[in-house]
Amino acid sequence: MPDPDIAQARAERCAALMMEKDAASRSLGLNIDHIAPGRATLSMQVRAEMLNGHGICHGGFIFTLADSAFAFACNSYNRVTVAQQNQITYLLPGQPGDLLTAEACETSLQGRSGIYDVTVSNAAGQTVALFRGLSRTIRGQHFEEAT
Repeated sequence: MPDPDIAQARAERCAALMMEKDAASRSLGLNIDHIAPGRATLSMQVRAEMLNGHGICHGGFIFTLADSAFAFACNSYNRVTVAQQNQITYLLPGQPGDLLTAEACETSLQGRSGIYDVTVSNAAGQTVALFRGLSRTIRGQHFEEAT
C-alpha cells in the first residue's frame, strides 16, 4: 500500500510545478485551495472583465475554473495526464464579485483512463455548474521520480 505522506507530497509538488507553468490559470487569478491524490479544489473571484453581455460570469470562465481543477486532480500522481473529453452543465449564473470554488474528485482511474467530477459552487454554497472530465495519461512525469 502506498505511503499517504509520500502520495500527498507528490500531489503538492505536481500542483506547484503545474501552476508555475500555467499562465492561463494564473492570469485568471485561480488559487489552489486544496490538493490531494486524485482531488483538487481551486477558487476564482469573478471580476468585471469576466462578465458577458448579460452582466453575469461568462460560461467559458466557469468552464476554465472547472477544467483547471480537473487538470490538477488528474495530474496529482506525477504522470502527465491530459483531457480526453469534458462536459459542463450550468445551473446558476456566476455573479459579479462571486467567489467560485471548483472541487474536483476522482470517480474512476483504470490504467491510463480516468473520470473526474467537478462541482463549481458560489460562496453561498449553491451549485453553479457540474463538470465531468475524462482524462488520458500520456508519456512523462512532472518531475523525475522512479516509477
